[in-house]
Amino acid sequence: MSRSTSGWITHRWTKWAVLVVALVLTGIFGSLGSRLTEVEDNDVGSWLPGSAESTQVIEQSSAFSDPDAVPAVLLYTRPGGLTPQDLAAVAEDAKEVADVDTVSAPVVGPIPSEDGEAAQLVVTLTVGQDGWDALPDLVDDLRDVAEDGAPDGLTVHLAGPAALGADQADAFAGIDGILLLAAVGVVVIMLLLTYRSPVLWLIPLFCGVVSLGIAQGVVYLLADAGLTVNAQSAGILTVLVFGAGTDYALLLIARYREELHHFEDRHEAMAHALRHAGPAIIASGATVVVGLLCLLFAEMNSTSSLGPVTAAGIVVALVVMLTLLPALLVIFGRWVFWPLVPHHGDPDRGERTMWGRIGRRIDRRPRTVWITTSLVLAACAIGIVQLNATGLSNADTFTSDQPSIAAGEVLAEHFPGGAGNPVQVVADADAADDVAAALGDVDGIAPGTVTEPVVRDGLAYVEATLADPADSDAAADTIDRARETLHTVDGADALVGGATAVNLDVQRASSNDNALIIPIVLVAVLIILGVLLRSIAAPLILLGTVVLSFGAALGLSALIFRHLLGFAGADTSFPLFAFVFLVALGIDYNIFLMTRVREEALRHGTRRGALLGLAATGGVITSAGLVLAGTFAALATLPIVFLAELGLVVALGVLLDTIIVRSVLVTALNLDLGRHIWWPSRLWRTDGPAKTPPEQSREAVRT
Repeated sequence: MSRSTSGWITHRWTKWAVLVVALVLTGIFGSLGSRLTEVEDNDVGSWLPGSAESTQVIEQSSAFSDPDAVPAVLLYTRPGGLTPQDLAAVAEDAKEVADVDTVSAPVVGPIPSEDGEAAQLVVTLTVGQDGWDALPDLVDDLRDVAEDGAPDGLTVHLAGPAALGADQADAFAGIDGILLLAAVGVVVIMLLLTYRSPVLWLIPLFCGVVSLGIAQGVVYLLADAGLTVNAQSAGILTVLVFGAGTDYALLLIARYREELHHFEDRHEAMAHALRHAGPAIIASGATVVVGLLCLLFAEMNSTSSLGPVTAAGIVVALVVMLTLLPALLVIFGRWVFWPLVPHHGDPDRGERTMWGRIGRRIDRRPRTVWITTSLVLAACAIGIVQLNATGLSNADTFTSDQPSIAAGEVLAEHFPGGAGNPVQVVADADAADDVAAALGDVDGIAPGTVTEPVVRDGLAYVEATLADPADSDAAADTIDRARETLHTVDGADALVGGATAVNLDVQRASSNDNALIIPIVLVAVLIILGVLLRSIAAPLILLGTVVLSFGAALGLSALIFRHLLGFAGADTSFPLFAFVFLVALGIDYNIFLMTRVREEALRHGTRRGALLGLAATGGVITSAGLVLAGTFAALATLPIVFLAELGLVVALGVLLDTIIVRSVLVTALNLDLGRHIWWPSRLWRTDGPAKTPPEQSREAVRT
C-alpha cells in the first residue's frame, strides 16, 4: 500500500465512517445472504458438464417425463418366501401410494422376484419447488404408508434415486449452521490462545461474521443472476471466508501490535502496519482469488461455479479485514490487548522469540536442514500411491451407514443390480425400433427389460435395466458398450444417459479438469509471486516447496483415509480441489514470510533478513495456520466422504506449510542460497546496504 492509501486511518473521522458503512452493508447483504438456500440448485443436472452425453439426455428426456420426478423403489422382503397375505398387502399399498399427492405417475408393480422372497413397487415422486430438500419428507411419507399395516415378518425397504437423494439431503441439512458453529469455535479458541486477551478476540470475530454475511449476500446475487450455487459450494464458502478472513486479521493485528512499540499515536501505528503488511495481505488474497478463478476452466458445472463463489468470499473478507478491522482497532485503542498491552518504547523481542531461536539453529547447517526436510516430505508423498481417486460408489460416499444404501444392497440380492436406476436412451423417432433392438443386445443389459419406445415430437425414449449394480464398474462398462453400439445405428443420433452414465461422465470430466486446471493454477501463482517478489528464482523455489508440501499432505492423507478411517477411495475431483486449496492457501504463508524477509534484507542483507523475518512472522503465521486448519477440519464433521477428506487434507497440508515448510524448509533455503534467491533483481546484486561477507554476516546473527 502507498503512504497515501495506508494513511486514511490517520483521519479521526474516517474510522467512524467505515464502521457505519460496514454496518449498513451488513444489514443489506446479510438479509440477502439469509435467503441463499432459496437459490441453491442441487439437482443432478446442475453439477454435470454441459457437453456430457448424460446431461443432454436429461435435457431431452424432459419431453417424456417431469424433470422434477424422481423414482423410488418400495421393496418388501420375507426370508423363505412371501405369503399370499404379503402379496395382498403389497397390492393394497400400491393403491394407497398411488393416491399420495406427490406421486406423479402410475405405480408399477407389485413385481415379484424370481426367488419369491421379495416384491417391489416402482413409485415416481415429484419434488416440486423445494427440489432435493423435499425428498426426506416425501420418502418418509412413502415409508409410513408401506409400514402401516404390514404383516408381521414382512420387512419394508426404500431404495432407488429418491431414497439416496433423501439421505444426501439429510447429510447436508444444517451444513451452514454446523460449519459456522465449528468455525467460530475454532477461531475463538485460537484467538484466545494467541493474544491471551478476553476482549481482543471479539474484534476479528465480529469482522469475520460481517465478512460472511456480506459474502453470502454477494453470492446470493450471483446465484440470482444465473451462477450455479449448491450446498457443497455454500458450505465451503463458510469455512473459507472464516478461515482465510481470520488469517488476514491475525497478520494485520500482529504488525499493528509491533508498530505500537514504535509510535505513540495508534493512528500512525496502524498506518504503518497497513503500509507494510497490507501489500502482503493483498497479494495473499489475490493469489487465492486467482487460484480459485482458475476453476472456471473446469468442465464440471459444480467445480466451475465453485470458483466465483469462493473467490467472491475471499474478496469480501480481504476488503473487510483491511478496512473495518483497522478502523475498529483504532477506535478501541491499545487497551483491547489487555493484559499484554503494547506500549510505546517497549523493547522488541526480535530474535529472542521461539522462532528466532529455531532460526539460529537452522542457520548452523542450513543445507543439511533443507535437504533432509525435502527428503522427508518426498517420502511422505509416496503415500499417494494409496490414493484411489477413481470415484466412489454410492455406499462409499457416506462416512456412516445410510438406509438407502442398505436397501439398495437388499434390492440387488433379489432383482437385477440396476433395478431402480434405468439406462435412459433418447434417439430419433424414425430409428426407435432399431435402437430398442440394439439396446437389448448389449452385454450387461438385463434380458427382457428394454421398454417399448415412447415417441414424441420427433424423439424416441427407451429405458432398460442394468444387470449389475448401477454404481459398479461393470455397469459403467455396460454404458460404454451401449454408447458404442447405439452410436452406430444409422440415423438414430442416440444418446445414452441415466444415473450410471451420469457417474461415468462426472468421473471423466473430473479427470480432464485435473489435467487442465492444475498447470493453470501453477502458472498463475508463479506470475503473482514473480511480480510481488521481483524475482525469478524465489517464486520458482517457493512454488516448488508448496508443491512438495501438497504431495506430502496428499500422501499422508491417503494413508489415513485407507488405513485409519477405512474410506474406500476418493472422488475423482478430490485431487483438484485439494491442490487448488492447498497451493492457493499454502502460498499465503510463504508470501507473508518472504515479503518480510525482503523488507529486512533491504536493510540487513538476505541471511540476517531471513532470521529477522522468521522471528517476526513465525508466531502469527503459525497461529493463522492453526486457525485455517481448524476451520477446514470442521468439514470432517459432515457424513460426506468427499468433504471429510477435503477438510482433512487441507488441514494437514496447512499445518505442514506453516510449521515445516515455511519455518524450516524456506528459511533454510534462504540461509543457504543467500542473495541468489533474489535473482535477477537488484537485491541479488546488492544484498542490502552492507557488503558483509556471508561468513561474517552469519556469525553476527548468531551473536
